[in-house]
Amino acid sequence: MMSTMTTPVDHLDAALVHALSRAPRTGVLELSRVLGVARGTVQARLDRLLGRGLLRLEPDLDPAALGYPVTAFLTLELHQGTGRGAVTEQLSGIPQVLEAHTTTGSGDLLVRVVARDNTHLQDVIDAVVATPAVARTSTVIALQDVVRHRTLPLLDEAVGPRG
Repeated sequence: MMSTMTTPVDHLDAALVHALSRAPRTGVLELSRVLGVARGTVQARLDRLLGRGLLRLEPDLDPAALGYPVTAFLTLELHQGTGRGAVTEQLSGIPQVLEAHTTTGSGDLLVRVVARDNTHLQDVIDAVVATPAVARTSTVIALQDVVRHRTLPLLDEAVGPRG
């Protein structure tokens, strides 16, 4: 179902993001040539996308290639009334914690972690639950990535078909 809300990007923005996705090291001058627009237009679009937080230029590292082939998802249940502050601080200090989200349902936080092996995963879990605010945790180990993290299909849907 399509929303009637105006999309924050247009077809040129989408083409620019796709071009960067295919060749992240492409310079502004080459992007302008590929897209058929002025260099200043490409620079202004990049600045706007970055400034609004729609585009982030950070490395996309493969944890397995760094020696962390095990991915797991931890659901944390917190003691009521303790707040997330201590847990968030704890999680932020653990390099193997890739992301954490507050959730609805039986758990309070969903945490994605990586580890070198299952023994190391236990060490990571122990570090995650080291704060007294955590009441309990459950862990699910990912066996295989069947759909890797992606955002380009979402961008294409947001922009819609080319008019």
